[in-house]
Amino acid sequence: MLPPILARLRAACPELTVELLLSNRIDNLLLREADIAVRMVRPEQEALVARRLGATELGLHAHRDYLERAGVPKTMAELSRHSLIGFDRETDFQRRLRQPFPVMQRENFAFRADSDLAQLAAIRAGFGIGACQVGLAARDAALLRLLPGAFSLKLDTWLAMHEDLRDSPRCAVTYAALGRGLSDYLAGAPAAAKAAAPRRKRMA
Repeated sequence: MLPPILARLRAACPELTVELLLSNRIDNLLLREADIAVRMVRPEQEALVARRLGATELGLHAHRDYLERAGVPKTMAELSRHSLIGFDRETDFQRRLRQPFPVMQRENFAFRADSDLAQLAAIRAGFGIGACQVGLAARDAALLRLLPGAFSLKLDTWLAMHEDLRDSPRCAVTYAALGRGLSDYLAGAPAAAKAAAPRRKRMA
């Protein structure tokens, strides 16, 4: 979701250089490991300027071609018979998924990657079923959402930076642009995508 926002920012501020770090690790803004952070957890450090932008919804998705080959699961239990896409190294967030979604754990994943972008690429390639942002998946007509009533995760999304950077023109303009762009994205992301249904195969 970030590249279009950053492209508009660069067009408005052509002398601005952007360095983007993609990671699920929470960088320490007090130590200036980053100037600005987009986080899925509420910032707790007092010296930060933080703004809640909305909620990012995650849902299960698969490519239409995969579902035509493997069928559409009707229940969460049926996911165990499918090629699942997920993480490699477990985090606290992923451990919390075990109780409500026991099938979504490492040993059940046929494709494992700690990169969200790699998981999304695998979903788009038709490898199997995985979780990704509902708003991103909705942009690709070939990706269909599965079991929206049974699997939906809404993560608070925050924008944060060190309070000392408020007077920095480059940080202030970037913070404002990210705030506008991400708020618009989250407000426009559909609450529920159309449930998947397999296309009828032609008989020879």
